[in-house]
Amino acid sequence: MITHTQVLDALRTVIDPELKRNVVDLNMVRDIEIEDGNIHLSLYLTTLACPLADGIAEDIHRVLAVLPGVQHVGLDVKEMSGQEVAQLFAQLRGQNGGNSKQSSQGVPMSFSLDPQEATLSKSLAQTLSPIKHVVGITSGKGGVGKSLVTGLLAVALRRQGFRVGIFDVDITGASIPTLFGLNGARMKRSPEGIIPVQSQEGIRIVSANFMIRNPDDPVAWRGSKIAQLITDLWRDIVWGPLDYLLFDFPPGTSDAQLTVMMDLPMEGLIMVTTPQELASLIVRKAVKMSLDMRVPLLGVVENMSYFICPDTGTKHEIFGPSHARDVTAKAGVPLLAQFPIEPALAQAADKGALEHFRFTPADAVAQSILVALEKESQVQ
Repeated sequence: MITHTQVLDALRTVIDPELKRNVVDLNMVRDIEIEDGNIHLSLYLTTLACPLADGIAEDIHRVLAVLPGVQHVGLDVKEMSGQEVAQLFAQLRGQNGGNSKQSSQGVPMSFSLDPQEATLSKSLAQTLSPIKHVVGITSGKGGVGKSLVTGLLAVALRRQGFRVGIFDVDITGASIPTLFGLNGARMKRSPEGIIPVQSQEGIRIVSANFMIRNPDDPVAWRGSKIAQLITDLWRDIVWGPLDYLLFDFPPGTSDAQLTVMMDLPMEGLIMVTTPQELASLIVRKAVKMSLDMRVPLLGVVENMSYFICPDTGTKHEIFGPSHARDVTAKAGVPLLAQFPIEPALAQAADKGALEHFRFTPADAVAQSILVALEKESQVQ
């Protein structure tokens, strides 16, 4: 006969990885019922968006399943009330030295566009966000479709089964939310940090448009303030485990790019350009910047390279002949792809249905990124 004491003793071996306490002492396990070898209980989390929820639940199943006589373990995941969360963190602060100066001043808060979005310090959020690869998508000028390429690559990587996030650091011209049909969405605040908005297919997205009250409102900030926002968000966002985090940069070589490449663990850059003669100058600038910042340029994607007439099948180079192969050869970087002008893709992007459009050229670029990152890891 399984006893309540046996269940509690087993559960005390399950530790919340972030709070460093067992789930019994944290009052996360409640409503324990035992009947005929069946155990049923409720797991209360500080937020249902907790990225470690699955791991904690698996640990609970594991320790209870090995108890003598247990046939089934049932688990309901629920969320603590705001008052319970506040009491829990007040208790933890007291246990960690309630008489300290820091404790008397409360939990350190962080900066965001909206003061109500302020969250706990980086030690909580970043430990919950192991990220394997960080890649930036950049361009030398605006209007080349950089955000579209970022979105397509994220979708392609997600379809391959990877856990993917997008950090839209084009603070003053954010367009990623539109591509995914997320205009009007808001990032959630939790005790652990800020929770990204999630797309229909599970891509985790952070954008300034999720933080302002009206997406149509301009963010008229100086570069230093934008740079500060990026570093603060990097500290406060609870991404959860990611295989790939893509940074959608603003055009040019501004404070946003410099901040990310100098202060964040950027592994490589992908340059987006178009066929015009100006492309050669743009790519040379990108190569120079990547060398200066010691961030490898993984390759170039030429967007809007050509258009295939649906009536005749004739290929038209609307923006003139491509210079991409000559430019990338001189720069010593690969040409990852030449994306055609695809009206159906543009319509899907405008409707926020990017995830539901299959654009095969992006799949090839995603695969090239995997290969390029593998080569860089071998070099390092």
